[in-house]
Amino acid sequence: MTIDVWAQHPTRRFLAHDMFASLRRWTGAVIPTDEIPLSVTLDAMDAAGVDRALISAWHAPEGVLISNDEVAAWVAEAPERLLPIASVDLRSPMDAVRELRRRVDQGFKGLRVLPWLWELPPTDRRFYPLFAACVDLGIPFCTQVGHTGPLRPSETGRPIPYIDQVALDFPELTIVCGHIGYPWTEEMIAVARKHENVVIDTSAYTTKRLPAELVSYLKSRSGRRKVLFGTNYPMIFPQHALDGFAALGLDDETRELYLDGNARRVFGLAG
Repeated sequence: MTIDVWAQHPTRRFLAHDMFASLRRWTGAVIPTDEIPLSVTLDAMDAAGVDRALISAWHAPEGVLISNDEVAAWVAEAPERLLPIASVDLRSPMDAVRELRRRVDQGFKGLRVLPWLWELPPTDRRFYPLFAACVDLGIPFCTQVGHTGPLRPSETGRPIPYIDQVALDFPELTIVCGHIGYPWTEEMIAVARKHENVVIDTSAYTTKRLPAELVSYLKSRSGRRKVLFGTNYPMIFPQHALDGFAALGLDDETRELYLDGNARRVFGLAG
C-alpha cells in the first residue's frame, strides 16, 4: 500500500495563479483551457501504484483556489482512493475554527495552511485558535517548510524558530511538515528529533533529489517513524516522485512505514 500525503486535484484557477509562474517555467507546464477531470488524477496515481492520496483545499488571502466543497465532491466520487484535507481563511480565526470543525465532522482528515501563502509565520496569533482546534479534534496540522518555489517570500518556512516554537506551545499538536525544509533540512530534522509529534513529508521532491541527511534520518531507528511519502501532485507526478525508490535501500519495515504506516498513524486512517 502507498499513500500520498500531499496532493491536489487542481482547479484551473489554482493552476493559473500568477504565483505559480516560477513552477510553470521550471516544469514547462501550461495553463489548461478547461477544468481537469478527476480521472486524470486517479490515472496518475494508478501509473505509480499509489493506492490513496490526501487531497487538499487551498484558501488564499485573495480567495479560494480549491474549495473544501470541491474537495469533498471529488472524495465522494472516489472514496476508496481519496481523502480530504481542509483549508480555511486565516484572516477570520473563529470562522476558520467553525469551518474546520464542520469539515472534520464530514470526514476531513487534517488542516493545511501554508504560511508563505499568507506571508505570516506559523507563530502568528491567528494560527493559534486553529492549533487548539486541531488538538481538540485529534487531527494533524499540515504545513510547508523550506524555501518557497512559488513567487512568495521564503522566510516563513524556517523550521527554527517557527515550527520549534509551535511544537513547544502545543506539544499535543501533530505537525506534518511538507517539502522537507530545504535549504534548512538539517534544522527540520533537528526539530523532528526534538518533538515527538513533528513529522516530515517528502512532497515537492523526487526520490532522486532527497538530501542525503534526510535519507540517513529516514533509515535511523527514530527517523523511520517520522518521514512520510508525498508528491505535491500535480507539480510532481507520483511516478516521477517514486522513480529510483529501490535505490534508497530501505529495509522492509522502513519501506512500509514511509509509504503507508506513518500516514495511517498520523492521519488516523483505517487499515
